[in-house]
Amino acid sequence: MQHVGYAEMASAVSNAGGLGIITALIFPDPEGLRQEIRKCRKLTSKPFGVNITLLPALVPPNYDAYAQVVINEGVKIIETAGNSPGPVISKLKKAGCIVLHKCTTIRHAESAVKLGVDFLSIDGFECAGHVGESDITNFILLSKARQTLEVPFIASGGFADGQGLAAALCLGACGINMGTRFLCTVESPIHIKIKEEIVRAQETDTALLLRRWRNTTRLYRNKVTEQALKIEQESTTGEFSEIAPYVSGKRGREVFLNGDPEYGVWTAGQVIGLIHDIPTCKDLIARIEKEAEATLTEKTGLYAPAAPSAKL
Repeated sequence: MQHVGYAEMASAVSNAGGLGIITALIFPDPEGLRQEIRKCRKLTSKPFGVNITLLPALVPPNYDAYAQVVINEGVKIIETAGNSPGPVISKLKKAGCIVLHKCTTIRHAESAVKLGVDFLSIDGFECAGHVGESDITNFILLSKARQTLEVPFIASGGFADGQGLAAALCLGACGINMGTRFLCTVESPIHIKIKEEIVRAQETDTALLLRRWRNTTRLYRNKVTEQALKIEQESTTGEFSEIAPYVSGKRGREVFLNGDPEYGVWTAGQVIGLIHDIPTCKDLIARIEKEAEATLTEKTGLYAPAAPSAKL
């Protein structure tokens, strides 16, 4: 939800009954995050969280300072993700925060549990953005999490409706996490033409990029993504500098502002094939709850216990 997880988006989700999340690294410095947290508090009285994602960078952000702002502002739920989260998680736990960590493998999930996280977001291969390097889809990943983990978890990647929520619950999750689906809502702060592009798209309209550098990312398949993929596959040097101009985050941000889906790379999950409208967050969450309840009721109604055998 880079360039999307602002106060307006987070508060809309929270006001609708979900848990809205502010994306910390949208803001170039911790003070910008502080102001966004305060803005969100004016827009909702409901709980909301902050995401801090730790990713490889030539000049890494001051993650410790971002975490300190979250603590100082009294945000109690923090979603972490990425590489070497131990120091940030330790800092947050010492401050009494509830930490949700996002993982794409059970091995990483078990490591996060050892670090003291409270619950996990299990991210299947279907998801948008960083998918990991194991390519395990949610049907297997969630069941493995149910068999293995001793802390609660939610399901991420591939969810857009109540049937998906019902399936996740049956596989052992406590709920679902949605990114691409919330991207395509009335309150989402992106251009309407990008929302319309998501509605038009099929589940086959994504591509995996940066696998050569073990930073595999699922993106919407457009001309820029195709050009970058060609360079990745055909480069004889393997120098990241060859592909860097094509995967610029600045160009991706402009997509959401100018409404041109071909202008730069932007993340989207395979779930785009399941998105057919642009509802408000309130209507979307209410619909998902209703669909999940109806689905679970219908399917449990299919079970008929065997009649007791007659006694002589």
